[in-house]
Order: sequence, then structure tokens, then C-alpha cells
Amino acid sequence: MEAYVQETLAEELKPPVTSKGVIGWAKSNLFDGWFNSLLTLVTLYFLWKVIPPLVRWAFIDSLWNTTGAVCRDADGACWSIITTNLRFILFGFYPHDQHWRPLIAIVLLCGLLFYSRNRNHWNTYLVYAWIIGLVVMGVLMRGGILGLPGVETSQWGGLPLTLLLSIFGLTAAYPLGVLLALGRQSEMRAIKMLCVVYIELIRGVPLISLLFMGSIIFPLFLPEGVTIGQILRAQVAIILFTAAYIAEVVRGGLQAMPRGQYEAADSIGLSYFLTMRLIILPQALKIVIPPTVSILISAFKDTSLVVIIALWDLLKTTQSTLSNPEWMGFSREAYIFVAILYFLGCFSMANYSRKLEKELSTEEH
Repeated sequence: MEAYVQETLAEELKPPVTSKGVIGWAKSNLFDGWFNSLLTLVTLYFLWKVIPPLVRWAFIDSLWNTTGAVCRDADGACWSIITTNLRFILFGFYPHDQHWRPLIAIVLLCGLLFYSRNRNHWNTYLVYAWIIGLVVMGVLMRGGILGLPGVETSQWGGLPLTLLLSIFGLTAAYPLGVLLALGRQSEMRAIKMLCVVYIELIRGVPLISLLFMGSIIFPLFLPEGVTIGQILRAQVAIILFTAAYIAEVVRGGLQAMPRGQYEAADSIGLSYFLTMRLIILPQALKIVIPPTVSILISAFKDTSLVVIIALWDLLKTTQSTLSNPEWMGFSREAYIFVAILYFLGCFSMANYSRKLEKELSTEEH
């Protein structure tokens, strides 16, 4: 009898259907009051008007392997501009019969980046793997040895050039930015003044001006007979520009460190170098992970500005494809494809930063 009473009471105490499950979630989040209900209905109407036509244009009525003339009579997207010109968009003027070389270089680079995401793999062997990988990528791209035909850097373009400018530019800019931040915090007035002047000068001019200076003005100061490749000059400009912004972000992390951290290091007799390497920088750099990644993402997107100094990066090869009379008028499809590639790069960095921030978190939840 007692069990029957308890079972009856339990059934009576069950929450109503509208307070749990999908119905309960919708009622509490989408239709909680007249204003939220109105917003929900307006949003649903907007999605109904936008998503079905977009899906029909992008997938149902789209063309994937036709000529430009056929695409002009179609109602859907002309993805044929991508499939037909994919090799030129990705590799630019690199010799057509040698496209396998930059393809292997890209796969190798992406493989190293993916393997390096795991902090458990950060050891001496990973350093050796990167050194060997960089040498192999350089041999593949440049050629001239091991029976590979030589390819001048002026013929490099497309996705390999974009990855080269972004990945190696960001990798070199980060430690330089840390050094500049430490120099700006230094008690030696000469070093501090040099770092302050550099940071404020670089931050006071746009990246475009640095690219023009590196491409046009800098060669005028070189000795006669000495030349530096345009790609290298653009790479240096990107590194110098990005490092100045990273320096200010890192300086903010250094200023957030309590004075007690420095005093504790002094009490156990640590030198300035060991204090920074073992105590201060690990904490400061962890604090500034979100703004640092924001700077790196912006720098990754800014590499597309090299198009103004006639470097055939991914954006330039796409624009060249659109200048072909056969494919004029299909800029939406081309730029959507480029935007997806840039989004994948930016999202990967943002996702990894969240993962790294979570792994380095010492707070107890």
C-alpha cells in the first residue's frame, strides 16, 4: 500500500510536458513572452525566405563542369569557374606539369601543423621533423637538385605563396614581438627607447605602406648587383608589421604580472633570463592568448594585401581568373571559394587557441 502511494505521488509530481524536452526548451527560449515570440516568428520568416533560394542557387540549380557560356544561361551558381581553373587558382604560374611538387609541399606543411597541435608531441623529435620538413618543402618548391627542374620564386603563387607568407610570417613575428615587449619593459634606456620608437613607428603606418617600401624603395638602397627576392621582402614587411602589434599585447600581459612574482624569483637567486623564461613569460603569454590569436588572425587575412605589389597569391590568381572574358560575371562563386579557404585557416587558429587556453588553465572548476 505504501509503495502504491509513493508511485502515485511520483506520477503527480512529474513536470508537465511543456516544461521539458523540445517543447519546454522552445517555450522558455523562443516563445517566452510576446516580444520573444514576435522575434522568433520574424526570424523564421526571414530564414524561410533566404535559405531555400540559397540552397537552390548553390546546389540544386548549380553547374559544376561546364563552360562559361553555358553558365550564363543557368539560374544557379557557376562552380565551373572553380573546377575548371582550380589548378591555376591554387598554384598560379608554377609549371603545370610540376604541380605535384607544391601539392606535396602543402600536404607536408599541413601534416606538420596538425601533428604539432598536440602538446604531448612537443619534443626534440618534433623540432627535427620541422627542420627536415622545411628542407624537403624548399627542395620541392625551388628544385634545381635531385633531378627536379628549377622554378624561380617569381613563378610561385596561389595557395603555397599564401601559406608561405602567413605561416612563416606569423611564426617569426611572435618571438620578435616578445623580444620587443621585453625591450620596452627594460630598464636600459637605450634599448627601451629603440623598442618604443620601432613599435610606435610601425603601428603608425598601414601594412600597405610597408609593402610598397619593401617592394619599391628598399631595392634602391641595396648595393649594385645585390638583389633580394620580392617574396622575401614582402615576408619581412609582414613580420615587422605583425611583431609590433604582438609586442603591445605581450606587454599588457607582462604588466598584469604581480610584483610578488619578480620578488619571489629574486629571493631564490634566479637571473633575469631564468626569471622571464621560467616564471614570468609562461604566465604572461597564457594570459594574452585570446588577443594574441586575434592579432595573428588579422595578420593571416592581411597577407592578401600583397596583391598590390603584384605577388600572385591566392587572391591575385582568383582575380586573374575573373579577368578572363569567359568567366567574367562569376565573381560571387570565386570569392566564396576564396572566403571558405581563408575561413578554414582563421577557424583553425581560433579553435586551436581555445584548446590551448583550456589545456593551460590552472583554475579549478
